[in-house]
Amino acid sequence: MLVGLGAASYGMLATFVKLAYDEGYTTAEVTVSQMLLGLLGMGIIYGFQKSRNKEMAKATPRNKMQLIICGTSTGFTSVLYYMSVKYIPVSVAIVLLMQSVWLGVLVDWLVHKNPPTAKKIVSVLIVIAGTLLATNLVSSTQMPDWRGILWGLGAAASYTLTMYTGNSIATQLIPAQRGLYMLLGGTVIVAAFTGITWPGYFNYAILLYWGVPLAVFGTILPPLLMNAGFPKISIGLGSIVSAIELPVSVTMAYVILHEKVGAMQWMGIVLILAAIVLMNVGFKSSSKN
Repeated sequence: MLVGLGAASYGMLATFVKLAYDEGYTTAEVTVSQMLLGLLGMGIIYGFQKSRNKEMAKATPRNKMQLIICGTSTGFTSVLYYMSVKYIPVSVAIVLLMQSVWLGVLVDWLVHKNPPTAKKIVSVLIVIAGTLLATNLVSSTQMPDWRGILWGLGAAASYTLTMYTGNSIATQLIPAQRGLYMLLGGTVIVAAFTGITWPGYFNYAILLYWGVPLAVFGTILPPLLMNAGFPKISIGLGSIVSAIELPVSVTMAYVILHEKVGAMQWMGIVLILAAIVLMNVGFKSSSKN
């Protein structure tokens, strides 16, 4: 339930970003408001927990540096994903983000020298087939904006790095403490992006309007819920449950943004979810089963 709620929170995020864009806010304003308010909220939560639990594990300088470096991928994911949403529909951007499924298999192969099993290869092929359907590349005569596709694939690569490292570093620390240092790393990337794209002004009104929901559903709830939930279940089961982000995001886009999501796209989404289940569930054959 914890992992599922965290993933569902992420799924709602892109719709809020799209609504903020519709009101004239820039990507820099969206990401800065999310990170700053998220950092403030996470700091308050950590301070409260620290005051109530004097015996919690302390972060070593090495832990802090590792988490901050790991958190930079969170910042990259936010920036790249929000740039993608700027050019293509949310229902397409989230499908591109979910390419982290097969990218994770590739990273495992390259880094740990674990060649993919036949089941994983089949799963990857299903994901690719589902992506072609879910992004409407098969039936549509018009390609989605290539800039959105590139930003979306970049977000998937960054998201893969976040999931690959985030669940293995300083796991003895409480979720709020880990989240705080990771947010510091993400804030550094967002600040750098803002400096590079600085238009000469910043609309602080976003802090009052979209900053709060962006921070709550993007930088506070997901890390707290998922860091608390993942240690209680296997990574495989966690990957399956966290895939709820995909249908939640598409449904939000369909209901709130009124994006067109056809039967072929829903079929592609179902294929991607089926591939995630196939990749992570071990099927045992025995007389008892």
